Amino acid sequence: MKNLTAILHREEDMYVAECPEVGTVSQGKTIEEAINNLKEATELYLEEFPLKEERKTLLTTFEVGISAKA
Repeated sequence: MKNLTAILHREEDMYVAECPEVGTVSQGKTIEEAINNLKEATELYLEEFPLKEERKTLLTTFEVGISAKA
């Protein structure tokens, strides 16, 4: 077993889930469904393309300026 990262965001009426270590993406109507679909997609991907090296994910934040348009 291997622990991987899931990053989720909402797009209209769906949740989109991405695994940054592998690059797989999936979606679902609920967070749980999106994660389950991502897990399945990632497992299928890794069957065909196994990870060759340990990849560490770095999560950080950054600031951008937002200008309001009238």
